[in-house]
Amino acid sequence: MSINVCNDRSMASITSLPSGVSGSSLVLLSTTTASSSATVDITSNIDSTYKEYIIKFINIHPATDGANLGVQFNASGGSGFNETLTTTIFRAYHQEDDGAASLDYVTGDDIAQGTGYMRLGQAGGDNDQHVSGTLHLFDPSSTTFVKHFIARTVEAHGANIAADVPVAGYINTTSAIDEVSFKFHSGDIDSGTFKLYGVS
Repeated sequence: MSINVCNDRSMASITSLPSGVSGSSLVLLSTTTASSSATVDITSNIDSTYKEYIIKFINIHPATDGANLGVQFNASGGSGFNETLTTTIFRAYHQEDDGAASLDYVTGDDIAQGTGYMRLGQAGGDNDQHVSGTLHLFDPSSTTFVKHFIARTVEAHGANIAADVPVAGYINTTSAIDEVSFKFHSGDIDSGTFKLYGVS
């Protein structure tokens, strides 16, 4: 292994990893582009192939100003996107005019054994306002354990706020999860891209 060190702290190049050390890689499985879509449902490629799946949602713009983007799941053989969730959500934000800033637990947007869509972030209707982020779903094909997920979203909306929204939770089923749905709580998904990856 060749490592070049610069400024006493940074590695400029690593040409190989030591024996027994391996890295993970993302395998792109699907890309879905929203266009005036009521929902974006990912209904294939989530199976036992990978222990972790990542969905990147990029520049998701609502048709309705101030709409919250949410996520739900469907178990294999299930009746729709209505799995029982328990979740937690925080929000750190700062206004661009420096008028307000806060870090809060978002009471009322968390779920305690509910079947609604879990909020990921809020987006404004202005052309330059949207939500983007990443959702991690762990071991969805397990039939032994409940399914954990985490998400991290950056949002921009009407009050010219930049916000960081971490979400965590579990899907309270031991059935395999093989579908994921996204929608705004009000109005369509005007535009945006959803990319599904397997983590190898």
